[in-house]
Amino acid sequence: MLTLLKLTLTLILAAALGLGATYLAVQRGRGFGAVSVGAWTAWPMLGSSNADPYARAILSRTGEIPLGLAEGLMFTARTDDAGEPLLAACSYVVAGAMPAGRAWTLTLANVRGFLVDNPARRHGFTSQEIVRAANGGFQIVVSRAARAGNWLPLGSVRQFTLGLRIYDTPLSATAATLDRTAMPSIKRERCS
Repeated sequence: MLTLLKLTLTLILAAALGLGATYLAVQRGRGFGAVSVGAWTAWPMLGSSNADPYARAILSRTGEIPLGLAEGLMFTARTDDAGEPLLAACSYVVAGAMPAGRAWTLTLANVRGFLVDNPARRHGFTSQEIVRAANGGFQIVVSRAARAGNWLPLGSVRQFTLGLRIYDTPLSATAATLDRTAMPSIKRERCS
């Protein structure tokens, strides 16, 4: 009888650990195969038929439709270049080079991935609408206080993420070879 009780407890513990680990992987992860470049992280295989089972489970749970390999690549930033979390109490400058591609979008989202509600109703910029300097460079300010030029207003969130989608890019299959200088920087200016 004691052996049967031990076996039952072992099976219950194993099932709880397995289900708990799977729950955490699906709730907090994005699957395997992440490629990080500075503050930016991408999952090149997420939109392919070769996506791992955890990534497929995450996509099923969220209802997200990722870009396919031939369509482009999405990068996400949860920290600045110094590795600090993106906080709405601070202002940031996103500037620099963009990877090769036909077009790009930069969007502002909360930590759960939903667009940040703000009074200006601006949630992002596209490569076609951004105001550029004479040399072709750009600078986007992400802050609560209004700024001249390319400004993404932070609503009432405490933390946020940035999503950078590069469309029709050769990076989809070769994201592991991406150089840090090919990505925009995220620099913290000041905090209130």
